[in-house]
Amino acid sequence: MTTFVELTRFKVAPDQVDALLAARPAMLAEFRADREGFLGARLVRLPDDEWLDIVEWRSTQDFAASRAKGANLPGIAAFFAAIAEVVGDEQGILADPEGGW
Repeated sequence: MTTFVELTRFKVAPDQVDALLAARPAMLAEFRADREGFLGARLVRLPDDEWLDIVEWRSTQDFAASRAKGANLPGIAAFFAAIAEVVGDEQGILADPEGGW
């Protein structure tokens, strides 16, 4: 099975970090319930108020359908609202599907 990966790097103001982390569980629950092909996500805190969200999808079509929905549910909207700026957004195919987690 091929896994499609979305890598989104973004900035969060220091006073919004608690809001971001508080919104994360609801966002993930809503993605599981509402986003076909969502496989999971990992959030990485980087230096200088930046974060990296690593999201796995079953296919590029599932990712595109999710992106088209945007922040359609309250938990997703709350998570997105805590983001000050998207720094970068890349996609690719997971080359190590067995992972090293």
